Amino acid sequence: MFTHVTVGANDIEASRRFYDAALGALGIDSAQGPDPKGRYWWRTAHGAFAVGKPIDGEPACHANGGTIGFAAKDTAMVDAFHAAGVEAGGATIEDPPGLRQGAFGKLYLAYLRDPSGNKICAMHRVVD
Repeated sequence: MFTHVTVGANDIEASRRFYDAALGALGIDSAQGPDPKGRYWWRTAHGAFAVGKPIDGEPACHANGGTIGFAAKDTAMVDAFHAAGVEAGGATIEDPPGLRQGAFGKLYLAYLRDPSGNKICAMHRVVD
């Protein structure tokens, strides 16, 4: 459905280090870039994710109510994402990483705020 997602960052290098660590734990290669607009890109066969300073020149801010979810192959990968993200300057939020039962079945989730305050999540869908 999506081709790419981009989030704003005020400290591009802190964000690059954070996402290299957190997304690296999910098996995603290190960032490419910076591109001519100063953005860093992480690419997979399914889409791309980028961080950069807002093009309008205003400070970056997080989307209140927004979350970007990244797929994980297993629960260990979700835990590694969380640990790597915290180690690289992110902040743990909501409940600790773990299993949640909801309308979409059993999900193993971990939530973080990146260095610019963007809310991200790693998710593994648990199949019985």
